[in-house]
Parts: sequence; C-alpha cells; structure tokens
Amino acid sequence: MSKLRCHISISLDGFVAGPNQSEENPLGEGGERLHDWVFPLEAFRRAHGGQGGEVNESTPVVEESRENIGAAVMGRNMFGPVRGGAWGDEQWTGWWGDNPPYHYPVFIVTHYPRDRVEMEGGTTFHFVTDGIESALGQAKKAAGGKDVMLWGGGQVARQYLAAGLLDELELHVVPVLLGGGSRLLDNLGEADVRLEQVRAIEAPGVTHLKYRILPGAPS
Repeated sequence: MSKLRCHISISLDGFVAGPNQSEENPLGEGGERLHDWVFPLEAFRRAHGGQGGEVNESTPVVEESRENIGAAVMGRNMFGPVRGGAWGDEQWTGWWGDNPPYHYPVFIVTHYPRDRVEMEGGTTFHFVTDGIESALGQAKKAAGGKDVMLWGGGQVARQYLAAGLLDELELHVVPVLLGGGSRLLDNLGEADVRLEQVRAIEAPGVTHLKYRILPGAPS
C-alpha cells in the first residue's frame, strides 16, 4: 500500500527553516545550515547531476529516501515565491531552475488556482486548492502504487501529521540553534499523534531519527 513519507532537517530548537525568509534566503536566515550535512554527499550530488562527494553513515539514509517514490506533496510556502498570494503573471516555477530534482508529479497545496506546470526531467507541478486530503489522494493516484513524499515545508507537514495522514517521519536533527522561523511540531492542537521509533543513526553533522506513525486512540 502506498505510504506518505516525510524526511526533513530540523534544528535542535525545533525549526525546519530560519526567520525572515526572502528570495536571497529561501530557507530563512541560517536555514541553509540545516542541510550542511547533505550537500557534500556523493548521493546528493549524483541526484542533482553532480559528481564526486563523500560517502558516510548518511549515504544509505539519503539513498533510501529516494527509493520507491512516485509522486510528492509540497506546501505553497516551500514552492514559493516568498509571501505567496495570487500567481500574477504565473512566471514563478519554484526555486530549482528549469530542471527541478523531483522527476515525478508534485502536488502543491495552495489557496490560489493555477494551470499545471511541466518542467524538464519529468517534473510536473499541479496546484491543489481543495485541501491536504485532495492533494494526497491525487498524489497517490499519480504514484501508481509507489509511495508519496511529503517535501514540506513545516506548516503543511504539521497539517498532515495532525490529520493522521502521515505514515513515516524521518527527522534529520542538526546541532544548530536557529532561534526562530518555521517550527514543525508546534500547535498540533488536540491531535493524538503517536510515534514508534524505527531507528537512530549518528552521522557527521546530523542524527537521523526515523519514526512510524501509529493509529491514534479510539474516540
């Protein structure tokens, strides 16, 4: 059965992006530091068309995160641009240039309708205005039995977690204190979120904590 999986880097004080997001700092001030552990990896560089790089304890984690993915869901804040709003001239196609690294359908949760955008390399962005459940349903259909990756950001990941729609969560915990920005695990309301730890892997500059989401208590 197709699962919804989320892999996300997080600071020790609980932020998945820093404060004051801008086009110069799409991950907020200091947010790029959350990904310092992955940028040097050979597995990361290969996936983005590069060569060389390191192989360490994080390598199998990154390789596993890319296995069996047929589609993805993403929040509007992650897709951009900063401050969102109506699409205007519809020239914005994300932060990743003409050939985004996804290479499968990506469903953007947004309040503003827009025609789908087909990019190089097989990435197609679809814009879903009728909620997170609809976005997930469309992504699972497009995935054709494979899993769906929830790429973030923090707000939409928190919504899926609170709604009981997320199956796996892997936190890449980085020894960084951002002091502000976008939190992942705040304001879950009365959601009965229960986690089972699957594994913990220590690696250079990061600790990988993988959890399975368990069914909540009966109401």
